[in-house]
Amino acid sequence: MSLPSSEHTIGPFFPRTFFRAQDNDLTVVADGATGTATGEVIILRGQVRREDAVPCLNMILEAWQADAGGHFDHPLDPGRDKADPNFLGWGRAWTDAEGRYEFRTVMPGAYQDEAGPRAPHINIAIMGAGLMRRAQTTVFFPDHEAAHAADPVLTLVPPALRPKLVAVADGTEDGLRIFRFDIRLRGPAAEETPFFED
Repeated sequence: MSLPSSEHTIGPFFPRTFFRAQDNDLTVVADGATGTATGEVIILRGQVRREDAVPCLNMILEAWQADAGGHFDHPLDPGRDKADPNFLGWGRAWTDAEGRYEFRTVMPGAYQDEAGPRAPHINIAIMGAGLMRRAQTTVFFPDHEAAHAADPVLTLVPPALRPKLVAVADGTEDGLRIFRFDIRLRGPAAEETPFFED
């Protein structure tokens, strides 16, 4: 006798012990590391919400980005030998009861890829209850308008929606610039964050 398959949304789900407190700090390569990432250290924070501004708790956010020089420590990056050895380039955060998340990282550098010049940005994947598969978006930064106009990914987004992909400068904390990027998972198209397919 066969039983129907479960209709659970995206998974697997991991216990909180799977995450370490510093997983959201991309400037730390490993426990006990003594090197310091090159570049301007910043904080990227925001809130994940669904329709009617309801916060999404226990969502997993994964961030990955180039270092301050625009390099990735990845075999496919032709400039990998120039990548900052003290910069992790990948991190994970978990939203709290108010849907808030935070990453400590460096301002990413611009770089050239096969599609054209990429403006400074951070890629973010969101996973959790209510999603059938991960949602992926890209965060761009203010004060890079010329780079935004040439970025081959951002220019694919309708002009009216592009501002939704640009973080907002939100003051400083402990001498670090804060950027806010709120993510709206569901709702009217005019309010939802633009997402990209894998």
